[in-house]
Amino acid sequence: MTVGHYLEEFHGLPVFHFQDTESDARVELPDAAAVAWRLSSPTYCEDDDEQWGAQFERFLRTVDVGRVRALVVGGWDEAYENSSADIVTALIGANNRLTSLEAVFLGDMAGEDCEISWIIQSDVTPLLAAYPALREFGVRGGSELAFPSIRHTGLESLVVETGGLGAEVVRGIVGSDLPALEKLELWLGTDEYGGDSTADDLAPLLSGAGFPALRSLGLRNSVIQDAVAAAVAGAPVLARIERLDLSMGVLTDEGAAALLDGQPLTHLSHLDLSHHYLSEAMRERVLAALAPHGVAVDLDDAQEADDEGDGRVFRYVAVAE
Repeated sequence: MTVGHYLEEFHGLPVFHFQDTESDARVELPDAAAVAWRLSSPTYCEDDDEQWGAQFERFLRTVDVGRVRALVVGGWDEAYENSSADIVTALIGANNRLTSLEAVFLGDMAGEDCEISWIIQSDVTPLLAAYPALREFGVRGGSELAFPSIRHTGLESLVVETGGLGAEVVRGIVGSDLPALEKLELWLGTDEYGGDSTADDLAPLLSGAGFPALRSLGLRNSVIQDAVAAAVAGAPVLARIERLDLSMGVLTDEGAAALLDGQPLTHLSHLDLSHHYLSEAMRERVLAALAPHGVAVDLDDAQEADDEGDGRVFRYVAVAE
């Protein structure tokens, strides 16, 4: 599967697509602070298409950008070959004008624009450094993504969506100093697309020593979901997590059993295990253990492994290519 839709809401705001020049003449622009502004250009640009940089300059001229709270960056020309570095630079250069900016999502592309594992990203941490008041940041695409450990005192939500998240990036994120972070969501992916991290790489996060405000943890879309579940089951951080998301991966009965046999989960408000490979008996066990305690458990989208008949069994994460 691939990502099949664009963001409709971001930072609690409806997403508004900043139109091309011809359409703008017919569309009344909303209040600058009332929407998340989506700027996007075709990933397969023709000669007469407006490039992302030109659209951003027009946006800065047209909108009361001092009141803009959220930006969604969609596609850019040949995103499968050209990195997001120029966009990061452009956003940094406008930090003296985007003075109310609280949220940025970088790479809101569907599969028809550019498959998630083809999106070429860059080092995104200078963007965070340029906006110390940023509260929410999301990025889609793991190819060439860099995230060396940083300190940011305002960030409350960090979401990294990939078909394969490199171990160095994982270590950079979990080694960061983010004292206000309440939500962390990592799509770890598969090694076929660069997802070479292990559960050991998550150790600084799972130890509970960092991210003191963390309440929502998502370790999703992983080919090593059983190992991740086992690591979470014994992790000190689990005691203060309210929402745990281990969805979209290849979770089997082994991982679910490790999760249930570890620390109590009855303090959770939500446990998302959707897109899983659990047997019916294990699903019943999970529900019996948690539902009576008021935990909302999501076990939707049950999968069946592909049995090749020669001893090989294949299981797939929800989003890879």
